[in-house]
Amino acid sequence: MPEISHEELLARIGQAYYLDSRSKVEIATEHGISRFQVARFLDEARAAGIVHIEIRRTGRHTAVDAAALAATLGLQRVVVVNTLDDDFAQRDLQAQAVASELMAEVHKGMTVGISWSRTLDLAARHVKELPRCNIVQLAGALPVPGAGNPLEIIQRLGRLGGGTTWPMWAPLVVDSAATASGLRRQPEIADAMAKADALDLAFVAIGAWAPNLSTVWDRVDNSSRQDGIAKGAVAECSGRLIAADGSAVAAELDARILSVTLKQLQRTPKVIAVAQGEARADAVRACIAAGIVHTLVVDESLALALQASADEEGALV
Repeated sequence: MPEISHEELLARIGQAYYLDSRSKVEIATEHGISRFQVARFLDEARAAGIVHIEIRRTGRHTAVDAAALAATLGLQRVVVVNTLDDDFAQRDLQAQAVASELMAEVHKGMTVGISWSRTLDLAARHVKELPRCNIVQLAGALPVPGAGNPLEIIQRLGRLGGGTTWPMWAPLVVDSAATASGLRRQPEIADAMAKADALDLAFVAIGAWAPNLSTVWDRVDNSSRQDGIAKGAVAECSGRLIAADGSAVAAELDARILSVTLKQLQRTPKVIAVAQGEARADAVRACIAAGIVHTLVVDESLALALQASADEEGALV
């Protein structure tokens, strides 16, 4: 095989990393170099103009002070992305932000839990590399047309992290409490659910307990929906219903859910949550009140709604 020039090597490494979404470890193995050399070559390729990165902000622009909003909500961090007109583009934009948080926050030896949502499914595809870590599936499967599933997320992140994975071989919602109880006794499922007691970091999505604002709402029968409403549910996180004051809702549905519990998330040192759209503002506030959000990834419309509701509360005090 003919020897290639240094410039060509930089171009190939740049293409593999930025266009083909290959990890630095994979690229290093292919070229017989270290991953630290790969990182140095990527920097060199950008400095030399061989790789050019363009950031193009789309959608309507609204100034949101993310740091001030985090302080107002009592959170460690708020990440705000543009609000776009296209639903898939919006979800993918937030997924990229979640992936960036994941790559920044995961450290060697951590046990990381991840739930399922369409945004988290996309986020896993944007993750390029992880240090050696363990991955825990926090919620059973909930089939949605055109989307992946929790096992695919766990498998992808597990390959990148190279540690142990704890998949949950079960659906998120089953038809009866007895069926759920039987599944929880299965060793593989029991192990995954127990591992959620020892998380260092968790990634979850927040839905509102209302039509088209929660994938769980859309998959259960009307009696379950109304029972949740009657008992005060405003938010849904990994199938668990939460009231406006942050308390767990003792709905009939709860006994049929196979996922991380509210108490397990409350014990997790850091939980990164993602939510989209101003209609989920009350749901986000409920999850914050529950103590299961430390970092929040939202779009501008939701950030503004959260700020407005906080300002209203402040004016009434």
